[in-house]
Parts: sequence; structure tokens; C-alpha cells
Amino acid sequence: MIRKISFLLLAATLAAGQVLACTNFLITKGASADGSTMITYAADSHTLYGELYYQPAMDYPEGAMRDIYEWDTGKFMGLIPQVAHTYSVVGNINEHQVAIGETTYGGRKELATQEGAIMDYGSLIYVALQRAKTAREAIEVMTNLVEEFGYASSGESFSISDPHEVWILEMIGKGEGEKGAVWVAVRVPDGYISGHANQARITTFPFNDPDNCLYSKDVISFAREKGWFEGKNKDFSFSDVYAPVDFGGARFCEARVWAGFNKVAAGMEQYTEYAKGLIEHTGENNFASNRMPLWIKPDKKLTVKDVMEMMRDHFEGTELDMTQDIGAGPHKLPYRWRNLTWTVDSVEYCNERAISTQQTGFSFVTQSRSWLPGPIGGIIWFGVDDTYSTCYVPMYCGVTEIPECFREGNGDMLTYSETSAFWVFNAVTNFAYLRYDAMIEHIRDLQGQLEGRYIAYTPAIDQAAKMLYDKEGAAKAREFLTTYSANEANNMTAEWKKLFQYLLIKYIDGNVKKEENGQFVRNEYGLPASPDFPGYPEWWYEAIAKSTGSHLKVIGGAGH
Repeated sequence: MIRKISFLLLAATLAAGQVLACTNFLITKGASADGSTMITYAADSHTLYGELYYQPAMDYPEGAMRDIYEWDTGKFMGLIPQVAHTYSVVGNINEHQVAIGETTYGGRKELATQEGAIMDYGSLIYVALQRAKTAREAIEVMTNLVEEFGYASSGESFSISDPHEVWILEMIGKGEGEKGAVWVAVRVPDGYISGHANQARITTFPFNDPDNCLYSKDVISFAREKGWFEGKNKDFSFSDVYAPVDFGGARFCEARVWAGFNKVAAGMEQYTEYAKGLIEHTGENNFASNRMPLWIKPDKKLTVKDVMEMMRDHFEGTELDMTQDIGAGPHKLPYRWRNLTWTVDSVEYCNERAISTQQTGFSFVTQSRSWLPGPIGGIIWFGVDDTYSTCYVPMYCGVTEIPECFREGNGDMLTYSETSAFWVFNAVTNFAYLRYDAMIEHIRDLQGQLEGRYIAYTPAIDQAAKMLYDKEGAAKAREFLTTYSANEANNMTAEWKKLFQYLLIKYIDGNVKKEENGQFVRNEYGLPASPDFPGYPEWWYEAIAKSTGSHLKVIGGAGH
């Protein structure tokens, strides 16, 4: 059994929700500024606590078995044979720089359950990370496991990368009375980027190109048997058959991919209507015809900072901009408390579902770099809470210990901890929601300073670790990287705690304290200078006056 306790603790936090829950972007070597591959992930759930998990490499005797617990619930699913040796894993990247993320798309409801199946989507990820040296090996491990032991989840999109390749694997079970799953995996062409966000995105695919496309042998025949597809094989679309896109799939899911693409490539305005949920259907099979491409070429090669910024978006500058409608309030808050839809006078309306959302437990950007040894080349830039206001700190994949601020058991969703990054970051964001347009500037400033420093330091840290690796061995390099990663993560948390203290002093009670030369101003007697009272913007006062009529009018005041 591998770290049963850790998996159960995380599973308990995930039980409430994978619905519309995650966002991934995938960056190939040729699309990145430094030649690394990258994938992103935001784990968005109202009950998910932000922690980082470590699984050490292990050796096992012949005949050893591995317990499988359902990732979302902690339910014991069964046993599978253990392999002789497993690799170390930090979060969602292993010591060979293989990284895996996911988004759940659900798909056809009749395929959502499979009695007797053992392998759920989360177990597939973490078993594959322990067993695979490359992305292709990870695909093989995952698909072989579901074929042998059944697939116990609904439809899932996986992002899988290694230092050379980036793949999307989309899978859905075969339902009751069947075993296993149907699936397609495609390699993102070098120089391009892709993304997915809780909506299956692979449509048609090549049948005789194993270098770039792999698929289950019955992916089309199974659909024909069920009566879901009658056309020619070349016209078969995995997504349109197994997970047709509807309004929610476009507006709440695909719109996030559109927003991320829009930050790095021109021309995405042609897909605005689709992102808004206006789906066109044409052709013999009546498939959606105005969908976005599976991958695009960015206007320039992307740095790791560019990719971090792709994960920070509320549709700013588009028709869906969450800071512009009255729901943002007087301080342009780009968040809407759930539910996603609501009804007025029997008419249903929706809130936008952006990449950045308040309920994120953790998120990351992984880098896999082919020019460095495995334990040094892989980095998981890890952050907790909302992606827009988090700070991504580098955790090298060769670390052997998790820093206190991210450590398992350091608080949970019902237990506050002073040393937990999750609670420190949530203290900052939840206070900032009160006067967002002012406070977010301070948050973004510190975020930029720290991330800029980490990125600038990375080449020197790489070089020092490589020198230790070559002269004294991998263990010394890992020790150095563990110390560095832990120090930066814990120091970042301390800086964020100072930020909270500063924001609390400056903005308490809706006032704004005066500052000069970085110091709060006192009067000549040492008392605080009278604060500013910024009030609300004019349009907000006008909206209040219009909605309240004469109720708030001053009797005998102006206008009487």
C-alpha cells in the first residue's frame, strides 16, 4: 500500500466536487521560450484543501499488491499487482519529469458507472506517475490498467507531459455490463499549445499515425454498437459522440480555454460566440461545427511567467469580463458566489465560470526540461488558493521532503493553521474581496516580485544542483534542492502573512490609511493621520438612488 493515509485525507476533501472543476493548458517544447514542456492545473473545489504530497521511490518483493482507493471518496476499490520499483512523485510530477493533470468532463451518463471497476481517474494518475518514465509509458500504464481492472470514473481529459512530448488523453468508461474504457490520445504538435477545461475536446483523429495518435481498438465500433454513430470512420468525432458540447460545456468550460488562448494568440475573437454558448450544428452527423481548434500556435514563444499568467483570468477585456457588470459591485470584484445559475421570474441566468475562481485548493505549472537530469529538470511551480492572487513557488521534482507550509496534516478545511500557506493566502484574498480594485494591486505587486525573483534565480539553482549531481551524486543534489524549495516556500508564506497585516492596517473599516515613503502617516502628536474616505464610484451611487427611489433622500437636501 502506498501512502494510504495521504490519499484518504485528500480524498475526503475532494468528495464534494469535480463538477466544472479544473483547467489545464499544455505547452510543447517548440512553443516555450526555453525549450521546456509545460502543463498547468487548477484544482477547483469548495472543499479542497491546498497541500502538496510526496511519494518516495520504493522497491517491492515479487507478489506484492497495491491498494487502490477512489481518489474522490477514499472508498477502497481493490488490489492490483505492485511493480518491483516505483518512482518518487512530488505533487503531479515524478523524478523523470513526467507530469499529469486532468479535467473531468463527464460525458454520456449511461457510461458513468461500471460495477466491479477498480481504477478511478485519480488512481490512474498517481499509479502512472509512480511507474512511467515517459508520457507514452504513462498512457500505456493508464490504458492497460483500465482494460485489466475496469474504469471507475466518468469521462476524463488528461494532460500528460515529459521533457520531449505533450499529450492529451481522453477516456470514458463503457458503462454497466462492460469492462474498461474507450479512449483517444493525441500528441500536441511541436510549436503549439492546447488546453481543456471540463469538456472533451478531441474530435476527429488520424488512424494510421502511431507517432502522434493512439486509441483503443474499439473506440468507433463501441459507439456503432450503441447506435451513437453511423457515419464513416474518418468523420468520427470522439467528443461529439461521447461528450457532445452543450451550452454549459461551451459557456462554463470551453470559454476558459478560449480565454487562455486569447491571452497568447490573436484571432480568438472568431470563437467568441461559441465561448458564449452559441453552438452551431451542421453536417450529416449534426456535430457542433463552430468549435475551437484543439491546439493553436501562440504569437510568441511562452515563458513560464506567460503560462502562469494564462492561469490568471476573469475574461478581462472580452464580452464576458467579470469586472464590468453590476454583479462586480462598486470595487470591480471578478467573483460570483455559487451557484453558477440562478432564476428570476422563471427565467434562468448564469454567472461566468472563469479560469481564476475563489474556491481553488491548489494549482500548478510544471516544467520538464530535457537538458537537465531528471531530479533537477522537473519543477512544479506550486500555489494555493485562487490562481489570480496565488504565488507560484518552485518545488523541484527531486525534493525529498515537503515544506511545512504545504505539508500534509498542517491544518485542513476545518482546522486553521498559522503556518499553512492555504490559510495565509485565504486570509489575504478574503479580506481583499471587500475592496478588490485597490487591494489586488498590492497582491499582484508582491506576487510579481517573488515570482520574478524565483524565475531569475532558477538558472543559478540549476547550475549548483547539476554541479553537486555530477561531483557528489544525485542524493546531494536532491538535498540541496529540498532545502532551497522549502526555504523559498516557507519564506513566501511569511511574506504573505506580512502582506495580510499591511492590508488590514491600511484598509480596515472601509477607510484608507495615508502613507508617505512606505510608512503610515502620523500627526505631529504621534496619532494616526485622518484616513481617506474613498466611498463609492458615481455610477454605484446612481444605481442605489434608482433602485431605492425616495427612501434614502435627505429631506430638505439638494434637489428638493
